[in-house]
Amino acid sequence: MTESVDFGQYRVFKDLSDDEIKQFEEMMEVKDYEAEQIIFNEGDIGDSIYLLLDGKVEINQALTMQLSKGDYDTREKAIINLPSEWHPVFGEMSLFGNDDKRTATVKAQTDCAIAVVMKDDLFRICESNPELGFKVMRNVAAIVTDNLVKANQNILKLTTAFSLILEK
Repeated sequence: MTESVDFGQYRVFKDLSDDEIKQFEEMMEVKDYEAEQIIFNEGDIGDSIYLLLDGKVEINQALTMQLSKGDYDTREKAIINLPSEWHPVFGEMSLFGNDDKRTATVKAQTDCAIAVVMKDDLFRICESNPELGFKVMRNVAAIVTDNLVKANQNILKLTTAFSLILEK
């Protein structure tokens, strides 16, 4: 399946040559997921990044809120739906955290094909070729930064909504 995929369309490989991308392609494993199947859960140990090749996924985060002493509301909130046409990359947050845990749950909304790049393979390629590694890490940093900005905007909207409710 990876033969027909243009991996240059994925932000993690922005500004990489075909030969540079091929180094990562050779390490990828393509996995298929059925609609409604969980790809990974928030809190799982993360050791890879994912490139959505075909289908649509939903990213959710737990809305953990203490209702009373020892009683928590653990409902989840859909953060975003990602179709393969957007060439999304996800799972990148766990590559750099201290505890390497997933920060969200990702579920297939439709049948999906997903390329998986293992953290060890990613770092091995980047370390063996520092110029290539710099480009990839710059791209991953841009993805993480954009996601952080969006999360901060969502927190600001949420706190503003709570403030308005409390003023009434």
